[in-house]
Amino acid sequence: MATILKSENREFTEDANKIDNFRILSDISRLKNGIKPEYLNFDLRQLNPEQYSAPYHFHRFAEELFMIVSGSATLRTPNGLDIVNAGDLMFFEIGETGAHQLFNHSTEACVYLDIRTYIGHDVAEYPDSNKIFVAPSREIFNKNTTVNYFEGEENVKEIWDSLKKQ
Repeated sequence: MATILKSENREFTEDANKIDNFRILSDISRLKNGIKPEYLNFDLRQLNPEQYSAPYHFHRFAEELFMIVSGSATLRTPNGLDIVNAGDLMFFEIGETGAHQLFNHSTEACVYLDIRTYIGHDVAEYPDSNKIFVAPSREIFNKNTTVNYFEGEENVKEIWDSLKKQ
């Protein structure tokens, strides 16, 4: 079934659990219309002046595409900073080379369409803070605490022996 989200029905609300500098707004008309994409997720976002879209990050299992609908922002990627304006498209590939973050450097709101693939799970990595985010469980880990695959497995024989005694 086709669903039309009319511009006059847009309702931007602040995303939950945001902190200063990251107070982005999302249009909730998609949710109000019961649209639950299976593989192609999307949001219309409003980034107000002096705000960042999200921490600088990349996805391990999702591609992303932004289109600036109105306004202007500064885009951070591994190549540096670029000004993006209404009509500009930005594609972010899977992996470190697709890392991105927007900052609204202007005095006007920047509205952009955020489209991303979703295959039921994703892992996002945050290079500035060494975090790993796992979706859909929404677990967050510090990447600096990585361990060897067999760490903690040294006593496997004792574990099996104790199970045999039960």
